[in-house]
Amino acid sequence: MTQSVLILGGKGRIGSAVAEDILKHTQVNITITGRSPEHSLSLGERVEYLSLDLQETAKLKNAIAKSNLVIHCAGPFHHRDTQVLEICIDQGVNYLDVSDHRSYTQKALNLHEKAVNAGVTAIINTGIFPGISNSLVRQLVDKLDTPQKIHLSYLVSGSGGAGVTVMRTTFLGLQHPFTAWINGEWQVIKPYTDREEIIFPAPYLRSGVYWFDMPETVTLPLSFPTVKTVITKFGSVPDFYNHLTWITAHIFPQWLIQKHETIEFLSHVSHQMTDFTDIFTGIGVAVRAEVTGKKDGKNVVYTSTLLHENTAIAAGMGTGSIAKLLLAGKLKNPGVSPVEAALTTELFNQIVQERNIEINFQC
Repeated sequence: MTQSVLILGGKGRIGSAVAEDILKHTQVNITITGRSPEHSLSLGERVEYLSLDLQETAKLKNAIAKSNLVIHCAGPFHHRDTQVLEICIDQGVNYLDVSDHRSYTQKALNLHEKAVNAGVTAIINTGIFPGISNSLVRQLVDKLDTPQKIHLSYLVSGSGGAGVTVMRTTFLGLQHPFTAWINGEWQVIKPYTDREEIIFPAPYLRSGVYWFDMPETVTLPLSFPTVKTVITKFGSVPDFYNHLTWITAHIFPQWLIQKHETIEFLSHVSHQMTDFTDIFTGIGVAVRAEVTGKKDGKNVVYTSTLLHENTAIAAGMGTGSIAKLLLAGKLKNPGVSPVEAALTTELFNQIVQERNIEINFQC
């Protein structure tokens, strides 16, 4: 029988990109969900639409029961509970998500043993960053005898081809300080601080990035226990967006940036601004992974970079490629795992080749 994939939040930019990648590389049927009773999507013969709010528990359980794989794209994940994941575990259905916040990541990881006992493979934080970025790190870690420090830098042009939800994610990430693993200790970091000028491949070249709260700060120290420092930084193109974001994080009163109305206002205004500047900057993404460690008794630094002209499509590739591996039975890893723990470098290399993703490696 033809397999079925359920994509929650499939009407959004990221969810649509995931669906497109799966349709291109598999023969499965897809059900995409959205909260509106009607849709305006051009659906192919292998795609159907289901009006579904995640609060409709009975309807959600029924949709999951009919699926071979569930992909959770209904962000932002800052305040999401693990209801979808728990239903998948209870019903024995494999699970992926594009979650991008530590609060959700930590709640999901707490369900690891339950997923193991159910024989369910649940892989969290898939996409581009986190996602492909994590696999770039593992690729470098596998070249070392003892990895010691990880430095990840992300750069997005304009909107990145994503929707308002991604804008919300950015502003939600500015609300609170977070902890990062530095020199073997958890240290408190203020978001959008400590600007660094990082050299990315053309066309970006030297660009500014800032501390940003990402789930990799939690998962990478767990996945690679010898690592003593994990740095995750993010920046935008054009650079004046970085300065506007810095002002939001450091000049706005804390009570104001924590209001729902403020987040909504800033998200929609930012999206309108990037819709205009996208014409000049494009909507691409650059990821730079740097791992420092020991190799044959010597200190070495390995670096890899990845570029894609459309951030949303790159995220779709990251999640869609893992979905294909799961559906084909090539990736069986019962439990709840981040990408770097679930996906081997060998499988990642297969993904890269199949999708013509160019990675530049330096040592």
